[in-house]
Order: sequence, then structure tokens, then C-alpha cells
Amino acid sequence: MDTLTSMKVLLQVVESGSFVAAAERLNLSTAMTSKHVMHLERNLGTRLLNRTSRHLSLTEAGRVYYEQCREMLDKLEMVEAAVRQSAVVARGVLKISAPVWFANPLFTKALAKYRSRYPDVLLDLNLNNRVVDLVEEGFDLALRVTPEEPGSSLLTRRICPIQLMLVGSSDYLQRNGYPKTPNELSKHVSISYYSIPLPK
Repeated sequence: MDTLTSMKVLLQVVESGSFVAAAERLNLSTAMTSKHVMHLERNLGTRLLNRTSRHLSLTEAGRVYYEQCREMLDKLEMVEAAVRQSAVVARGVLKISAPVWFANPLFTKALAKYRSRYPDVLLDLNLNNRVVDLVEEGFDLALRVTPEEPGSSLLTRRICPIQLMLVGSSDYLQRNGYPKTPNELSKHVSISYYSIPLPK
């Protein structure tokens, strides 16, 4: 039997004044209600209730146990309520890793929108081009652009496709010619984001 459930049954028996009334409130049979109390008494090695055909009363050990159970279960209810509330209202620190080139107006606008929706969440943004270890370095979220599927150890979600383009100024292309194939790019001077390799 589950001891926590048995403790709740005992409290209901004491507060209802009888096994029958407690069983009705808990939607249990009277026999099962009695078994829960006996389960506690057997585990504790002492009697908790004085039983007569017309009256129930706590023994001295039962009074101590009842008071401690009442205090513990009240605290448990408070903890459960606090956890449910925190699950409804997002709060705390959200530590995010993203590439340096995410420092742009579009991303800033997205972060501002998130903060407006969840004002109790503090964003800790780390812009770095290296691949971080989320668990080891304590990150909650990493934003990445990759043509490959991340490792199976990570929980991932595709947000959107991103199109990458190679561009050149008219003056440069007039002086150096227009590349006709990706292989010809290796002969050109380029400024590129180093984590995105140019075609060979």
C-alpha cells in the first residue's frame, strides 16, 4: 500500500469521525479505508486509533502522528500549488547560445516580442560561433543553422529554412569576371562567414 495515501485516509478518518464517513468522502469501501489505517499501524508498530462500536479517538502516538501528517500534507499541497503556478507562468533565466551573425534586427525583434510575452523571463544570450555543449555549459537552448540533422542525444525542432546567397559588387565582377560554376569561386577574393564553407 502507498503510505502517503494511507496518511491521507487517516486524516480523513480522524476529521470525519468515522471510517464510514471517511470512506464516502474518499470514494473508498469501508474495508479499504480500515486497511489503510492498519497499514500505518503495522508499519509504525503501534496503535493510532482507539476503536469502539460508537466512537473513535486518537491514541497519544496517534495524536502525534496525526499532527505531523497534517503539517506535512499541508506543506505538500503548498509545494504542488507553487509548482503548478510556475508551470503556468514562465519565469527564471533562459540561457541561449546562437551564432554571432544572429546579432541582427530581425532576431532582436523576435527577442523583444518574447520578452513582451514573458516579462518574468530573463534572457541570457551568448553569441558565439563555436558549437557548445548544452549540458556541460548550462545552456537551455541553442540556435543553429546546419544542413545536417543534429545528434540523436539532442531534442531538436526545425524553426524555418534559411537561404544563403553569394553576392558580389558590380565593379568587382566587371574586373574579375562572373564565376559560371561553384568551382570557380576558389579563384575569387571573398569575405565569408567562416562556419559556412564555400563550394569547392
